[in-house]
Amino acid sequence: MLNNSLLHPQSIVVVGGSNDTQKPGGSILRNLINNKFKGRLYVTNLKEAEVQGIKSYQDLADLPDTDLAILAIPANCIPETVELLAHQKNTRAFIVLSAGFSEESEIGKELEQVLVDIVDSVNGALIGPNCVGVLTPDYAGIFTHPVPKLNPKGCDFISGSGATACFIMEAGIPNGLSFANVFSVGNSAQIGVEDILAYLDENYDENTSSPVKLLYLENISKPEMLLKHASSLIRKGCRIAAIKAGSSEAGSRAASSHTGALASPDVAVDALFRKAGIVRCYGREDLISVASIFTFPRLGGKNMAIITHAGGPAVMLTDALSNGGMSVPHIEHPAAKELLAQLYPGSSVGNPIDFLATGTARQLGTIIDYCDQKFSEIDGMAVIFGTPGLTKIFDVYNVLDEKMKESCKPIFPILPSVMTAHEEITAFLHKGQTFFPDEVMFGNALSKIYNTLPPASANPELPQVNTTEIRNVIDKSENGYLSPASIQILMDACGIPRAGEAVVKTRQEAAAAATRLGFPVVMKVVGPVHKSDVGGVVLNVKNEATVTAEFDRMINLKDTTAILIQPMLSGTELFAGAKFEPPFGHMILCGMGGIFIEVFKDVAAGLAPLSKEESLAMIRGLKSYKIIQGVRGQKGISEDAFADILVRLSALLKEAPEIVELDFNPLLGNEQRILAVDARIRIEKKA
Repeated sequence: MLNNSLLHPQSIVVVGGSNDTQKPGGSILRNLINNKFKGRLYVTNLKEAEVQGIKSYQDLADLPDTDLAILAIPANCIPETVELLAHQKNTRAFIVLSAGFSEESEIGKELEQVLVDIVDSVNGALIGPNCVGVLTPDYAGIFTHPVPKLNPKGCDFISGSGATACFIMEAGIPNGLSFANVFSVGNSAQIGVEDILAYLDENYDENTSSPVKLLYLENISKPEMLLKHASSLIRKGCRIAAIKAGSSEAGSRAASSHTGALASPDVAVDALFRKAGIVRCYGREDLISVASIFTFPRLGGKNMAIITHAGGPAVMLTDALSNGGMSVPHIEHPAAKELLAQLYPGSSVGNPIDFLATGTARQLGTIIDYCDQKFSEIDGMAVIFGTPGLTKIFDVYNVLDEKMKESCKPIFPILPSVMTAHEEITAFLHKGQTFFPDEVMFGNALSKIYNTLPPASANPELPQVNTTEIRNVIDKSENGYLSPASIQILMDACGIPRAGEAVVKTRQEAAAAATRLGFPVVMKVVGPVHKSDVGGVVLNVKNEATVTAEFDRMINLKDTTAILIQPMLSGTELFAGAKFEPPFGHMILCGMGGIFIEVFKDVAAGLAPLSKEESLAMIRGLKSYKIIQGVRGQKGISEDAFADILVRLSALLKEAPEIVELDFNPLLGNEQRILAVDARIRIEKKA
């Protein structure tokens, strides 16, 4: 795993170094030389005595001991080369640029495993294969461009794709975004994104480490590690944004329950990021905008002032912030009239604060001072200032730079004239500033950050359950769907309230159960997955004669093994469910129930175990939350009771990890209580 030889090598050998800088071996050697690697730099090339002015070792046996080897030779030559370096030259870190491994074929996969085994045998570190390299303050071990000037307080960037890493840097650097370390892990044969994040967490120093981490992931193979160390870093004061590629529905699997159908792997990614406190992004510009905001002071609230000399962009930004749950409040402070008097006629200070196309640098400074020092309702400022190209605006950006350094409240510069004011923006960047070229992208990113919650508790307190009863049911049951009687035991054992019910197999049992439970009753078939589709649900059965008649009809429906009878209850239909999604673990979902779950698919998901706070946040994040609150005179539903069911479901899953799918649909809720009316649970035991 990561070691000093990889991060702080005193000597590097480029195996396959070339005079041709259009080849990886030539380009990476040039980058090491141009960026002034301070240690000993060696080259091996079988055909050359000297490469880019450096002596070339044509025989590896003659090479001095070396900390780090960067390999740019054919894949089939690499295991033998690494074997020699590891065991004869004390090399303990390897960056393999070459392709031709697991990404190409089964033979390549086997070759890759041989490589890993060799490196592991000496407790070495391996980056790649099939990567573009590593960029640290100690060396530019990357064969592509750009190779930016590194900043210790810039972003640590870990990418599963080398090309994507380059594209993201190219998008961010022109806006002033800087980088501290860049790791391209390629195939992640030994070290993946999660491993590097773990190292950054375990070695984090608030005085010297970068406070911003950016991730590009194509696979999440170690979700527990990612959750643990991302949460830990964020609790230490870091901020993390990530892209997880491969989120389309095409990858989701068919399932036999509502939960299984709705809980795709990408839903699990969302749940993981939310639990960790990671801001999820969906593209390069999205990630760059979020990362750039991370470099500014944190907002103390959601109230933004928009300061502009152009009305259109201000309207679009207002829409973006408002749609994202933030606020652009009307400024009614008594000092607003004072400010207006210092601006040109026609200006507006209501918010957005529009000081017209003729507005001056001095006026901009005055507006910022009022927002910072007098308008207590304002938490931060977005300044939109471009140019029509009539005059230079160095003075405006100079004032903006000064105020950004002085202001107690964060100021976000949106500078859209990237061509017309290129010279002025370049000067602004040289002062160490970052800017945003697009107001809507900025507004969406700021809203996304504001709505990302802190990491959830790593070990939430769960209610006590009857573990003996739960394990007794699971251990005695076969794989597949549990019987209604077994489900009842599990629900009672973990304290999930349910409606009274009886499972009957004869018409006489049906009549007796309905009389005991009290008319009217509901009758449901036991066996078919979608009961309503086969005529397997009858509501409001009011007498014994109807019970027996319906029993005779329903018991003959395909796949029916028994009939479930319950009292007819009223309330709003809700849904709770769970699904085991490898490698993430159990996901818990909730939403409106009955047919609404299929029509609206309005569900919230979280990774188990859930705390009460997480459960409430899931409920309040539903689009249908207003129904739960109560709307148009209708009474609401007890959020507390709903959250309690989700927490108790977490406790059940902890004791019965064999549960792979679970549906409580519907739950019937009112302002006082919620009862489970129907449930399905499927288990799978490991062989």
